[in-house]
Amino acid sequence: QVQLVESGGGLVQAGGSLRLSCAASGSIFSIKAMGWYRQAPGKQRELVASITNSGRTNYADSMKGRFTISRDNAKNTVYLQMNSLKPEDTAVYYCITDREDGGRSWGRGTQVTVSS
Repeated sequence: QVQLVESGGGLVQAGGSLRLSCAASGSIFSIKAMGWYRQAPGKQRELVASITNSGRTNYADSMKGRFTISRDNAKNTVYLQMNSLKPEDTAVYYCITDREDGGRSWGRGTQVTVSS
């Protein structure tokens, strides 16, 4: 199993920036990709971005150009730099890892609130 701890959420004004971090521990050798999902009130959980062990990234269309995912393999940590934040980015952001065995681990989530 992989344990995930997110940090970096908070309250920010529209147009501002935040950086989320997620540290993985446990069976980290089994990780093949890390990423972020988010869930806004009353909406389904959606992919924000993901990054593979080789550094290949994938973004949801609405996040391209504003969000950047990165990874520090030495620290087993994935980051999400969020710029030009909008009120509609308000959500709980969840860190995930995908394992070689097909399993997925989820963090507990961190709240991001963007005020207008």
